[in-house]
Amino acid sequence: MSKSVLSVLEGKRQAVPPVWMMRQAGRYLPEYREVRAKAGGFLNLCFTPELAAEVTLQPIRRFGFDAAILFSDILVIPYALGREVWFVEGEGPRLEPLNDAQALEGVSGDIDEKALVPVYETVRRVKEQLPKDTTFIGFCGAPWTVATYMVAGQGTPDQAPAKELAKREPDAFQELIDRLVDASASYLAAQLKAGVDVVQIFDTWAGGLPADDFERWSVQPTKQIVAKLREKLPGAKVIGFPRGAGEKIPRYVAETGVNAVSLETAIDRDFARREIQSHVPIQGNLNPETLRAGGDALDREIDAVLEAFSSGPFVFNLGHGILPDTPIANVERMLKRVRGSA
Repeated sequence: MSKSVLSVLEGKRQAVPPVWMMRQAGRYLPEYREVRAKAGGFLNLCFTPELAAEVTLQPIRRFGFDAAILFSDILVIPYALGREVWFVEGEGPRLEPLNDAQALEGVSGDIDEKALVPVYETVRRVKEQLPKDTTFIGFCGAPWTVATYMVAGQGTPDQAPAKELAKREPDAFQELIDRLVDASASYLAAQLKAGVDVVQIFDTWAGGLPADDFERWSVQPTKQIVAKLREKLPGAKVIGFPRGAGEKIPRYVAETGVNAVSLETAIDRDFARREIQSHVPIQGNLNPETLRAGGDALDREIDAVLEAFSSGPFVFNLGHGILPDTPIANVERMLKRVRGSA
């Protein structure tokens, strides 16, 4: 059987849109929680191929999604660049903060490929067990988004530390972005060589950048990653996700050369269909909160998404990751409705 997600990325409309969910391997699944407890720390789970492969495959076994996404984290890149990374239970990631140009100089210029070998082994293990008609997606964080965590030492609501450092020390910040570009391109190429079919670049905090900064810190680094990746692997398929970019997305698509783009929940669907889907395939944009709520509201939202986008090349997905307390029954309801059996 053909891989329906890959077919959409090649610009072919599917009568029934393929479906997967961002963060589909995660805490809403009891089988994931069991493996997570067994692994101990979150990074242990990411870097233990047997366990990471298992949680990557769990939602495929349970739901039969049309794509699996590698279980890992965007902060494995800072880790492979020599930065200390750890996770605080219930609070999220922590890193050594980069407060000034001198601190930025301490970031390695070369990625430690040995540190990422367990990720590539996870890819190989998943590939061996994945149904032949299921697309396998790898990923990385976009340089801007990863840099915001590296500068602040943790996630922040407005990315102010990174924005301030970029203004105060633009040359040093550019050097950090350049190193992340090189590391990300190498990392994605290695994932593709190990067995993923397509990669996605998550720029979670792109929407907080004004136009000029969006061009410099989101568009251009992504464009460079795509170019470097295709120098290594011509024809590599890339999905971009400049979350929150809204009306700046057409520019992002035209400049970066991505094959498809993910849409967040808040984007105007008429605009997205007219200005984005007319140029590249899209995926998204069901509200994760509506999926959590379920019921008739979920049915109406699914129908609205399908009405907006299913006439063109489209992958049904969420506008961001599934929320941890989402009932499994709601995911099942979503799949039945999208696939026409509700």
